[in-house]
Amino acid sequence: MLLIYTHKITPRVTYITRQIFSHILGVEIGYTTQVEDFIKHKGPKITYTRQPLQNEFFIQSSDLLFQKGIEEIDIQLEAWDELPCFFSSGPRSTIPFDILAASFYLLSRYEEYLPHVRDQHGRFPPSESLAFQKNFLRLPLVDLWANKLLEKLRERFPEILTDRKPYRFTPIIDVTTSHCYAHRGVFRGMAGLLLDVSRLKLKRIWERLRVSVNPALDPYDNFDRLLALDQEYGARTMFFFQFAEYSTYDKNVSPNNNAFKYLIKSVADYCTVSLGVSYAAAEEPDTLRDEKRRLSDVIHRPVNYARMRYNRVEVPNTYRSLVDAEFSRDYSLGYTHEIGFRASTCFPFFFYDISLEAQQPIKIYPFAFHDYALTRYSSVQEILKDLDTLFEKVKSVNGRMIAVFSNELLGGDQPIDWLKLYEKVLKRFHA
Repeated sequence: MLLIYTHKITPRVTYITRQIFSHILGVEIGYTTQVEDFIKHKGPKITYTRQPLQNEFFIQSSDLLFQKGIEEIDIQLEAWDELPCFFSSGPRSTIPFDILAASFYLLSRYEEYLPHVRDQHGRFPPSESLAFQKNFLRLPLVDLWANKLLEKLRERFPEILTDRKPYRFTPIIDVTTSHCYAHRGVFRGMAGLLLDVSRLKLKRIWERLRVSVNPALDPYDNFDRLLALDQEYGARTMFFFQFAEYSTYDKNVSPNNNAFKYLIKSVADYCTVSLGVSYAAAEEPDTLRDEKRRLSDVIHRPVNYARMRYNRVEVPNTYRSLVDAEFSRDYSLGYTHEIGFRASTCFPFFFYDISLEAQQPIKIYPFAFHDYALTRYSSVQEILKDLDTLFEKVKSVNGRMIAVFSNELLGGDQPIDWLKLYEKVLKRFHA
C-alpha cells in the first residue's frame, strides 16, 4: 500500500488521489494526517503538503485541493521533461509541479465553471480550453503525468505493486437519425420529397422513390453490416439511439413506429444499446426520464448509459440531470469538431461537482474523437495517420480509446467512404 501523508484530507484530495493512483495506476493507497504513522510505515509513502517532513518522496501542494468553490487562476505552463505542466513547485519537491492539483483542474473541468463564451448550442467550445490554447488537446496529459509519476515512485520504491487494466477500444454508433427516408411517416416523407424537388436534388428524389418501394435500401440502414463487423472483430460496439418526439433539433423516426422499435430490439440482442438524449430532454427532466423509461420498455432491460445530442455537456447541470434520472455513465465528454481529450484523460472518471464539493455517482467515459472532426480531411490515409498517433498515446498509458461514429455519416453520400473507414478503424485499434 502507498501511504499518503497530507495536512488535511479533503474531498478534493481523496477524489483525485483515487483517480490517479487507484483507477489509472492500479496502486492501493491509504491516508494519514499523523506524522508518527507516516514515519512508522515501512512501505511506499509520499507526502503531499507544503513542506517535507524529512527526505521522503515529496509533492509540494498548492492551495487548490484545500479550497472550496471557484476562483480565477492564472495558469502558467512549464515543462516536466517533454510534458507540459502547471502549478509549479519549489526545489525541494520531488517532481516540479503539483500533479494532483493540476490533474484535478483538468478532470473536474474547473475552467468550465469560469465565465466563457458558448457556441450556438450552449456548449463549451474547444477554443476556450487551456488544452486547445496550449496545444495539448491531443494528449491524455493526466494519464501521461500519472505514468511518469509511477516511474519516479519506482525509482524510490521498486517494490510498489500495481494492478493495471489493459488497453481497450470502444466504438460507439450514435443513431440520431436511424433512416434517411424510410419509416418517417407520410407527411414528413411528402414534405421532404417536395423540398428535394424544389431544390432539384435528383439523386435524393431517386433514392426516396427506391426506398418507398423497398425500405431496406435506405442509405442509413447499415445496421446488419455494423453488427457483422462487431462480431468479426469482437468490438463490443455500443449503440446510442435517440428515442424522442420530433422537434427542431430532434428529427429521428418516431418512437411510436413499430419498425423502429423492432430495429432497436434487434440491435440490443447483440450489442449494448442505450439512450441518445434528445436536445429537448437535455433541458426538460421529465422528458429525459420519459425517454429513458420508454427505451427501457422496448429493449426490456435497464437503460443506464447516456449520450447527449450534439455532445451538449454543460458542467455541472448536465451531470446533475443525469444523476437525477439515475444514469450511471455518460459518453458525451469530448468535442464534436476537434480530435482530442476534453478532460485531458482517456480513462473513465467520476464527475466531481465543485459547487457541491462532492463526487457524484456518475462515471464519465471521455471519447477521443467524433467522426465529424474527421470531415476536414481529404483522404482516409490522412485520417488514419493522425488517429495512429492518438492511438499510440492511449495504448502507452493502458487507456481506453473511445470513438464516436454517426449513423448519418456512415450512410451518407460523401467523398470518403465512412463505412470502410469505420472498418479500418476497428481493424487498426481493436488490438
